[in-house]
Amino acid sequence: MKKSPNIPTLYYPLWWLLKGLSLLPLPVLYLLADFLFVLVYYVIGYRKKVVLQNLRNSFPEKSEQEIQGIAKAFYRQFPDLIVEILKLASMNEAEMRRRIVFSNQEVLDDFVQQGKTVITMGSHSGNWEWILSAGAVQFSFPAEGVYKRLTNEFFEEFMLYLRSRLGARLIEMKDTMRDFVRNRRTPRVVAMLSDQTPPYGEIQFWTTFLNQDTPFFVGAEKLAHAFGCPVLFLDVQRVKRGYYRLTFEVLSDGSTKPEEGAFPITEAFARKLETAIRRNPANYLWTHKRWKHRRP
Repeated sequence: MKKSPNIPTLYYPLWWLLKGLSLLPLPVLYLLADFLFVLVYYVIGYRKKVVLQNLRNSFPEKSEQEIQGIAKAFYRQFPDLIVEILKLASMNEAEMRRRIVFSNQEVLDDFVQQGKTVITMGSHSGNWEWILSAGAVQFSFPAEGVYKRLTNEFFEEFMLYLRSRLGARLIEMKDTMRDFVRNRRTPRVVAMLSDQTPPYGEIQFWTTFLNQDTPFFVGAEKLAHAFGCPVLFLDVQRVKRGYYRLTFEVLSDGSTKPEEGAFPITEAFARKLETAIRRNPANYLWTHKRWKHRRP
């Protein structure tokens, strides 16, 4: 754990304010989330046009009333995510174990016991920020995650603190290949959020996802083939407020390589994620402009 923030003194009051708020019990923080829901949904309308457009394009078979219902359910969960992330600044190991349950951890354990680095492909579903910390607390092997550096100096430092304080190790995206080479013989799990949108000039794979042409990053698949890593899809289900159940599904055992230019693992990930989103649309993060690029 870091003893002091590596930020300019100007930001110290905000740092300690957020840490102080995190000391409040989650039931109290959820009261704050209830207020934030009213503010964000009814008053500000934060990115409501983006959310509704994403939902309409993703579920053209649904009525406008159903779309509005999903949007409202999403906005009810969105403030919960905010206060749950904040709670990471003070949450202890026992509470993390209680709130995150891995339903079939043996699937992951079996691969790690073979001496392999396992890649998990996750998404912005449920509370993705708790997952890596839960793994660090519950697994008997290293739990590590690839992240993209934030541009804001304060929030970069604060999020690094939140994500690592329970023992997880962070790998900056630009250092991923170097890290895999250096630790290729280390049995571990490396988590990657694989549903983000690549920059247009870096797109190598398109597929139809939620009724739309959608690009995906292929970095996880390339690493898997280069280092013989098994790849697991991480399905996140919100059981109730503040409680999540995680399930691993095998996308690849790391023993086969596809034809040149084919990305079967990434395609399988897209299909698994689509199924999970259709099961509970409000569980997914709809505020981002996921479909901002057009397929050539």
